[in-house]
Amino acid sequence: MLARQGLRAVAIDFPGLGLAARPTTFDYSWSGLARWTGEAIDALGIDRCHLVVHDIGGPVGFEWAVRNPERVLSLTALNTILDVATFRRHWTVAGFAVPALGPLLLATTSRRLNAALFYRYGIADRSAVARHEAFAYTELLRRQDGGRACLKIVRGFELTPHKQRLLWDGLANRPYPARVVWGERDQVLDLTRMRVVQKVLSADEPIRLPAKHFPQEDQSVAVGHAIADLAAPLG
Repeated sequence: MLARQGLRAVAIDFPGLGLAARPTTFDYSWSGLARWTGEAIDALGIDRCHLVVHDIGGPVGFEWAVRNPERVLSLTALNTILDVATFRRHWTVAGFAVPALGPLLLATTSRRLNAALFYRYGIADRSAVARHEAFAYTELLRRQDGGRACLKIVRGFELTPHKQRLLWDGLANRPYPARVVWGERDQVLDLTRMRVVQKVLSADEPIRLPAKHFPQEDQSVAVGHAIADLAAPLG
């Protein structure tokens, strides 16, 4: 869909997640991931872009955008975080942030349990993601390092007033338009957090979809339209 609108879509795996590398000395904090995001954008030869963020990709992408406002053409925010100073991890991931508990949970959580949580909190339409694909997410978390890099990411959340001020002040002064798209049935990041994102971005009324935490999984067409309608006219 984005290609039909003349847009080139690029999705990246952060270090420590998916199929990306998992260097032991990498800075897996939001700041470290934001620096890496800029390096990845540079390596891809992208001068300016329409930025789309989701979940912890929000604080990471927001920070890159705050530090590089002249390189952002538009911003679309999906079910993400901006109230970082008061944010508390959902119970499904909170245990992974505890140093003594996280490795045990990651090693012992079965792919069936992980898939059940994914269907319960992630998507409204179970038919959108086949069971074997849901199982694959567990393996993508663990991969060759047993998930150690993933645990560093979960522990690296910068939940401070300083980080919040950086993001809020920078986004308030941005020169590009922004849109909020939200899975309205999300129990991980609910509509209260949606309103915070809308307020900080001074965005129009959010586009609310009949989805949970991952609207891009079972509402991909609607998400694609929302991105394209904002981005395509801007070039």
